[in-house]
Amino acid sequence: MDVLRSVVLGLVQGLTEFLPISSSAHLAIVPRFLGWDDPGAAYTAVVQIGTELAVVLYFWKDIWRIGTGWLRGLVSSDARALPEWRMGWFVIIGSMPIVLLGLALESLIDRQFRNLWVIATMLIVLGIVLGVAERVGRRTRPIEQLTWTHAVALGLAQAAAVVPGVSRSGATISMGLLLGYERAAATRFAFLLAIPAVVGAGLYKLKDVPGGENAYGWGPTLIGTVVSFVVGLAVIHWLLQYVSKHSYAPFVVYRIALGTLVLALLAFGVIGAGVSASV
Repeated sequence: MDVLRSVVLGLVQGLTEFLPISSSAHLAIVPRFLGWDDPGAAYTAVVQIGTELAVVLYFWKDIWRIGTGWLRGLVSSDARALPEWRMGWFVIIGSMPIVLLGLALESLIDRQFRNLWVIATMLIVLGIVLGVAERVGRRTRPIEQLTWTHAVALGLAQAAAVVPGVSRSGATISMGLLLGYERAAATRFAFLLAIPAVVGAGLYKLKDVPGGENAYGWGPTLIGTVVSFVVGLAVIHWLLQYVSKHSYAPFVVYRIALGTLVLALLAFGVIGAGVSASV
């Protein structure tokens, strides 16, 4: 049964990681809807490695170019004049806020933040933020115009995703749109920015896989990770094609509708909220 549940949750993770609808929220909500136990923060962190490996595979040329360009810049002044040097630093600097906040709030992330009242509220709030960003953003800046200040702002936005329901991609994309970046540019940088944070968090949480913060053992967790990788690879390709021609409006509607539904089910006692929202 654990294997079947992990396959389902790996599918959920792969489908939702790159969409601005919060994969961690869905990994908390779907089990409650199905009457399953919360898979736990460790399971969530580790299975997300699968989708980030999909990012690495899909963008391997970009990652190689940025990585090698950044390394060359450490020893060559000529290389430091190239955009790869700056982009490497943008990813590093933009990743720092979520790493620091994640370590500082680890106990809250593992427990209180997984309360469905919190998650549903964040789905609605960030849905509204994404809708506003979609409406007012100029969407004219290409990713090549990324600045140091904007990289920090995007990193701070991503850091808000330590709370399930916010969505790493949703928060980063919203900030990118508000800063005037094209949808595709904001989405692409959100993918690149997530790699260090998600892979780092997953590796850090490996120690908890057999423990109390993971409802499943190693086998089911690895199976869910593989499923999330395969599905996530397809979703990346689809999303980049979609945002080049369409708005994020459907995701805004979905977030608000799902958040409202969860709040209603909680209010009527149909589902439980899980861990206490108190600190």
